[in-house]
Amino acid sequence: MVKYHLEQLYHRYNSRQWVHPDPLEYLYDYPDLKDRETVGIIASSLAYGRVAQILKSVSSILKELGSSPHAFLKSSSNRSLHKIFSNFKHRFSTGEEVALMLMGIKRVIRQYGSLGACFSDKYNEGDETVLPGLTSFVDELTYPFKDRTNSLIPLPQKGSACKKLNLFLRWMVREDRVDPGGWNKVPSSKLIIPLDTHMHRISLLLNLTNRKNANMRTAIEITRAFRKIEPDDPIRYDFALTRLGIRKDEDMGGFLDRCGVINA
Repeated sequence: MVKYHLEQLYHRYNSRQWVHPDPLEYLYDYPDLKDRETVGIIASSLAYGRVAQILKSVSSILKELGSSPHAFLKSSSNRSLHKIFSNFKHRFSTGEEVALMLMGIKRVIRQYGSLGACFSDKYNEGDETVLPGLTSFVDELTYPFKDRTNSLIPLPQKGSACKKLNLFLRWMVREDRVDPGGWNKVPSSKLIIPLDTHMHRISLLLNLTNRKNANMRTAIEITRAFRKIEPDDPIRYDFALTRLGIRKDEDMGGFLDRCGVINA
């Protein structure tokens, strides 16, 4: 019964017309995969706070990186990146942090050729989820930060739900009318739900978890529950479910009622 209503919700919102306002929309402007994945990690890393400010911040960074962010970073110097973004501010993320993140992307590009090649090198198909590979990928990406402040890229080894990183992986691995995909070596079945407060609440109401903390353990438990519903694509319903908390034309209480859930 729940799957039937999840599928209805998925097919209703599986269209780019429902994406705005969402940082995902910036990825559609980059047909080249190497540019798109670079834009994806930037956009997902800034995906916290008011959505209008998120879009403004992402747009301001991409404007500086030009038509090919991958090529720009590949040829840039660390000094130039610090200079360009010295006045940048997104909530408590600073221009220095943005420069360090971009230096990390540049380092990965120079060493592996692309972010996707790096992730493929770290990913092991024998793992239950992408978590071990993600942890190694983040180690590479955050190398320039060392002991400096990093509010942009969460660290999986600290137990964080890593919502922003799992959102990035959803964009890069899944392919439908919303998610552009491109990382074909990683199966959707290994993805982890991008868990935030909204998704955590929905999952509690749908009895997908009873864990009270929105951490990585909870994200994996919810993912396992979704995998029982859709084994090959456990985060298939993520975009559609998050519309429940964003759009006024869909009522979360009504959706839960249709699923036979008492909205406590």
